[in-house]
Amino acid sequence: MPTMASVLEDPTLERHFKGHKDAVTCTDFSPNRKQLASGSVDKTLMIWNLAPKARAFRFVGHQDAITGVQFSPSSNLVATSSKDRTVRLWTPSIKGESTVFKAHTAAVRSVAFSHDGQRLVTASDDKSVKVWSVHRQCFVNSLSQHTNWVRCARFSPDGRLIASCGDDRTVRLWDTSTKHCINCFTDYGGSEMFVDFNPSGTCIASSGADSSLKIWDLRTNKLIQHYQVHSAGINSFSFHPSNNYLISGSSDSTVKILDLLEGRLIYTLHGHKGAVITVAFSRAGDLFASGGADGQVLMWRTNFDTKSYQEVLQQHSRRSTPDPPPHVTDIRPRGPHLHHPQPTAIQISPTVADTQSTDPPVIELGEAVHSTTLSSGRTHLMPTQAAANSHHSNGLPTHHISGSRVDGWMGDESAGRAGVTAGSQTGAGSRGRGRREEEEGGRGQTHPLEVLSGHPSSLDSTLRHIVQQLDILTQSVEANLPRICSI
Repeated sequence: MPTMASVLEDPTLERHFKGHKDAVTCTDFSPNRKQLASGSVDKTLMIWNLAPKARAFRFVGHQDAITGVQFSPSSNLVATSSKDRTVRLWTPSIKGESTVFKAHTAAVRSVAFSHDGQRLVTASDDKSVKVWSVHRQCFVNSLSQHTNWVRCARFSPDGRLIASCGDDRTVRLWDTSTKHCINCFTDYGGSEMFVDFNPSGTCIASSGADSSLKIWDLRTNKLIQHYQVHSAGINSFSFHPSNNYLISGSSDSTVKILDLLEGRLIYTLHGHKGAVITVAFSRAGDLFASGGADGQVLMWRTNFDTKSYQEVLQQHSRRSTPDPPPHVTDIRPRGPHLHHPQPTAIQISPTVADTQSTDPPVIELGEAVHSTTLSSGRTHLMPTQAAANSHHSNGLPTHHISGSRVDGWMGDESAGRAGVTAGSQTGAGSRGRGRREEEEGGRGQTHPLEVLSGHPSSLDSTLRHIVQQLDILTQSVEANLPRICSI
């Protein structure tokens, strides 16, 4: 079999997206290949339409930095996590609707859909991993054995497992049916920042502050590959859908591409000024995105993957072993020896900033920071579309999860204290924050700052009354002006 490296073409920078005002923390391509989502420290979600010259959408609503983003498998929803302790589900369209999920008591660091789109998994600084129902829009259960902040959590492709990692220097594997931790990998020298399953679900990879990336075989629970190719912490990585490649983004300002079949580094990409915080392959693997501290989102074409996934499957089907194709244990050599960067790795510094379009026009969507409490006890946020979209006058409600208790609390203390509340924008409500929630509209009277809906504020009423009185006075003066002049 010829080596894949012999037919490689260099990846190319195809497009950049500028619109965020601070570091880009997370990216994801839509499964329908039409959009790219990015979240930022600037508290906004950007939806970039990949068609040339198409408009981009900026979604406003989170009260603190966005930390994670992912499209649903059907591409009709986008989930975001934030340091404001909430998770939101957005409609990635001009409507700008969002649903708010609350149960965490500290910053939420990651969010991900299950592969069937029915569940969400989140990781938080409250040391817990939480599972949510997308359809019922409610919290389901917590997984709580981490002893420090949890940085990342992901479902396995078949939905039966969850992998999580965090500042306690462990990677944990959970059974979603029993809610038990079934394995704990502890061979780490620092905080683990990112974890994910390979596309076939046979392995997990993790990366962290010690600048290493490790791949574990879940069937043998053995470390099968260990890469030490970055010079600073690895913040994010992404498997190619063929299982054969992996991209990683690091605080050393580079993106690196690993050939997992040959077990070596093949490319180093220099495109960002400052730390690379997020990388993501498209679902088809033909594109990948990177985002970083420079506020840019770069979109690259994968060109190095010249063999189609079907060709890879055909090659694996001719193997004598009955194992399902393909998986990372086909890597040679299989030993967990350390992979260091080699001088043969290709360095790429892009010279083309954007081959398709100038910065796209941005339409800002979202909501004012106020709420209107309905008689049912649910709280709805009234969206306020910006001046760039002021011709759309139909206010569409942003839905909060009900304040009542839901099934599946599983006796979780932190979730019990937090509640699934629907009031303030600034996190789950405990007793110490009750007064602030009342002031912000969570439990008592509200003071809506009206922009588009039909309930004017008292200030608006006062101003309108003054204008009316001035009109009456003006009309009186004009009516009596001839009489005054004749005198």
